[in-house]
Amino acid sequence: MIASSVPRRPAPGGGLAVLVVVTVLAALAAPHATALRNRVTGGLPALAAPEPPGARLASGTRAARAVAFALRQRGKPYRWGAEGPHAFDCSGLIWAAWRAAGVTIPRTAAGQLAGLPRVRGQLRPGDLVIYRTAGPTRRHVAMVVGAGRMVEAPGRGIPVRSTSIRPSWLGAVRPGGGAMTAAFLDFLGWNRLTAAEQASALAGAGLGLVAWLVAWLVARAVFGGRRQR
Repeated sequence: MIASSVPRRPAPGGGLAVLVVVTVLAALAAPHATALRNRVTGGLPALAAPEPPGARLASGTRAARAVAFALRQRGKPYRWGAEGPHAFDCSGLIWAAWRAAGVTIPRTAAGQLAGLPRVRGQLRPGDLVIYRTAGPTRRHVAMVVGAGRMVEAPGRGIPVRSTSIRPSWLGAVRPGGGAMTAAFLDFLGWNRLTAAEQASALAGAGLGLVAWLVAWLVARAVFGGRRQR
């Protein structure tokens, strides 16, 4: 009698074990992601590194659109309570600029300081700096537009202008990002990383994700094929 062949079933959990092993290897390789990336892209044109704080933003970003709008208002008169298009007060200029970029922010300088995520790292174009003032609201706001520069509607008799960022601001906030997202990134310490460290972390995370996906596809092909035999 010829014994009938019985298909062997793979050991339970085999596919999961492969995924776990590959994930662990990817995590161990993550610190070397930068070196690996440099080897892979060695023959390609070098990409520009992240620019220092205050550098020009890509033209398509919301912050860049807000900055461009604010700069186009230079020379227009200051008027208390004005939101444009022919005159602005300080917070009205900022509110209108970010509205033109598709982002709704609080209308007043005090509301912007209280309601937007705080900047805990370096200032970027589009960030808002809030100062103490002797005016009725006790707050004045300006927008960072470049390295060491800001645009503002200073007060009565002074038109909208760009000027050097004055020190000793009360606080700085960043429109365009959710408060929960900003708080989570701050909890992770993301804002305290340098640009190179952030790039390395992203590269490591991408490498781990790709490795996990490849392992899942391989495990599915190997163990899935055995089940069909």
